[in-house]
Amino acid sequence: MGGDDSGGGNRTYADYLNLHELLSLQGDESLTNDELHFVIVHQSFELWFKLIISELRAVRDILDQSLVPEADIPKAVHHMERVTEIFRLMANQWKVMETLTPQDFLAFRDGLGTASGFESFQMRELEIILGLDDADRVSEMDPLAHFRKLAQGSERDKGILAQLEGAAEATSLAAAVNRWLLRTPIQGSMVGDADDEQVVQEFIEEYLAGQDSLSEAAMARLREQGVQDMSTVEERFTIAAEGARDYLMPDGVVNRARAGLLFIESYRELPLLAWPRTLIDAVVALEEAMLLWRTSHARMVERIIGRRIGTGGSSGVDYLDMTTRYRIFVDLWAVRTLLMKKEALPNLRQPNFYGFAGES
Repeated sequence: MGGDDSGGGNRTYADYLNLHELLSLQGDESLTNDELHFVIVHQSFELWFKLIISELRAVRDILDQSLVPEADIPKAVHHMERVTEIFRLMANQWKVMETLTPQDFLAFRDGLGTASGFESFQMRELEIILGLDDADRVSEMDPLAHFRKLAQGSERDKGILAQLEGAAEATSLAAAVNRWLLRTPIQGSMVGDADDEQVVQEFIEEYLAGQDSLSEAAMARLREQGVQDMSTVEERFTIAAEGARDYLMPDGVVNRARAGLLFIESYRELPLLAWPRTLIDAVVALEEAMLLWRTSHARMVERIIGRRIGTGGSSGVDYLDMTTRYRIFVDLWAVRTLLMKKEALPNLRQPNFYGFAGES
């Protein structure tokens, strides 16, 4: 850092960063190097969690506006990309933990008592802000129930519980993304337009018809190539077609948010859709980075403690492996199965609406 202290008076680097307080939080000199290493790695995670929570709230608040200004989308992308890089960095931090041998860890593991990473209230708040549904969690772990129990022991834990309950009551990022997608202009039609439902329905039907044509052509090629057991292949195409229709029209009714997502992904080269599709990619990249971080965590734990029961009584590595199957932004992943080549897409209506006013 430079020496310019404008606005900071005579504050030193240590003062600005509260280093004296920060460096006193790792315990006393009785800690071995291995335990100090363990504490510092996990404390650094918690510092990153604090920043991630702040960044995710910023994205959520941008997308939760009744009308999202176009200029705000790049800001949301910036916040998302920062969170992604933090998760990538934290995944590499598990490599530092792997310098701890099983015997090194066992030397101080009993000192943890029942303390468990599941009690990281910031990680639980992070998941809640993202929109991880309780029904999708590992059945043995209910975060709010656990913190309600802890809240009976101290005022500080009561405050943590209130913070988590407040996060659960607020709009999640997943819900905000869904509402933002729902307002996507489809074929030049906006939510609230008199014929919007009809326009969106026609787009979906044309899209599914295009998929059917591609499937028929693909099956014809496979027959010509002499593929065995074509009945099984045809059944797979039928199941895929039914899955596409169920995704876009669950219970026979068009899901406009999913239709909007499909439209953005299908016509992503249009100027008006450039930043929306960049934001979608940023959300997917974030969830991917988070999943890889969870995977690295599980493998690190397995390398050090094997399949032992976790300190908090969980199934240990088995529990961590189950969390790697968490998906929050399910639709953003699922839509990729439905995408098709540009030539097969429905003809774009009102191209001028999407920024092609100068083209004939």
